[in-house]
Amino acid sequence: MPRALSPAQVEEFRDRLCQAAERLFAEHGPEAVTMRQLATELGVSPMTPYRYFKDKDDILAAVRASGFERFAKAMEAAFKSESDPVKRSEAVGRAYTRFALGHSDAYRLMFDLSQPNEADYPDLVAASRRARDIMVGQAGGMVEGGLIDGDPELVAHMLWAALHGGLVLQLAGKLSPAVNPSELRRATFEAILRGLAKPA
Repeated sequence: MPRALSPAQVEEFRDRLCQAAERLFAEHGPEAVTMRQLATELGVSPMTPYRYFKDKDDILAAVRASGFERFAKAMEAAFKSESDPVKRSEAVGRAYTRFALGHSDAYRLMFDLSQPNEADYPDLVAASRRARDIMVGQAGGMVEGGLIDGDPELVAHMLWAALHGGLVLQLAGKLSPAVNPSELRRATFEAILRGLAKPA
C-alpha cells in the first residue's frame, strides 16, 4: 500500500512531473508521449503518475495552466511598473517577449495547441483568462488615455496577434537574416498605434 504523502510532498511531485512533461511534450508532441515515459523520466513505477493526475490530458492541462500563470505574473509585474499608458504597453510587450523566448517550451504548449476539453480544467481557463486580461488592460489604458481609438478587446488582440506572429517566426528560425526581431516588434507596435491614433 502506498505511503501517505503530505500536501507539500504531493505538490512537489506534481511540479516535478509537470516540468518533465513540459519538456517531453514540447520536444515530441503530447500525443507521442506516454504516461509510462513520464514515469520512466522521473524514475517511478508506471502507475505512480496516476496517483497525482487522472490521465495525460490532465497533466497537459496542468502544464499549460502553470505556463499561463507564470506568463501572466510576468506581465502583471510589467504592467504595474509603469503609469504612462504607452510605456506600460511597451513594458508588457517586453515581458511577453522575455517569457516567450526564455520559456519557449511552455510558450509553444500554451499557444500552439488547444485541448478539446479545455473547459473541463478550471485552473487552465482561469490562468489563460488572467493573461488575456493583462493584454486587454494595457490596450484599455491607451484608449482611456485618449491616445488611440478603438475597442480595447480588439486592439489588444491586434497587438497580441502581431507580437505572437513575430515571435513564432523568430522561434522557428523563419525571419530573414536582414530582419532584427527587436526592430520588427518596435516597428509593428508603432505602425499599429499610428493607425489607431485619434485624429488631431
